Amino acid sequence: MKLYFVRHGKTQWNLEGRYQGGSGNSPLLPSSYEDIKKLAHYLNKKGVKFKAFYASPLERAVTTAKTLKKDMGIDVPVIEDKRLKEFNLGDLEGMKFVDAEAQYPDQIHAFRYEPAYYDPSAFKGETFEHMIARGKDLINDLVKKYPDKDDNILLVSHGAALCALTRTLEGYKIADIRKRGGLTNTSLTVLETNDGGKNFQEKLWNETSYLDRKITSRDTI
Repeated sequence: MKLYFVRHGKTQWNLEGRYQGGSGNSPLLPSSYEDIKKLAHYLNKKGVKFKAFYASPLERAVTTAKTLKKDMGIDVPVIEDKRLKEFNLGDLEGMKFVDAEAQYPDQIHAFRYEPAYYDPSAFKGETFEHMIARGKDLINDLVKKYPDKDDNILLVSHGAALCALTRTLEGYKIADIRKRGGLTNTSLTVLETNDGGKNFQEKLWNETSYLDRKITSRDTI
């Protein structure tokens, strides 16, 4: 079966460079709806048939999932699951990147580049180990629920969480999951398993060609 991972559309806080974890939220930008429509066209052109959509319960992810379903013109359930939520960032929620870097320089650097050294206890955040464990728990459930080779499931989640989860499913250690950079808003990553979830193969990573525009640093985390 294949898992299609989509990072939610760009939000106002993304644009402003603010941390937006598992508690913070801001609405999608108007331009994000056009990006979602482009992703819908891309998936329809590929002829992908989905069994279900799963989404983080945070507004930006649910809105992305429901808009994508509508734009694709398909009738599939959109199932909200809290295991797809973004990292809980504690006191960083809503804080501008530059302010967080000034206050917690070592931990912000670790979060983005050296996750093996990330310790969010100072701002009451969630560890990589905890986030990955909840994400893998969901994936194990999905692999059991949708065991057939033609089963395609689409999951809408968040940049840091998806990067950690997909890299881990591919066998990366925590120390290495950020070495290929982050994920872009409205990007698509596809993993496939042929052995009941024991191993996953990457079919697509951070695909954004369908957006047909220049990707900036504010689009990717």
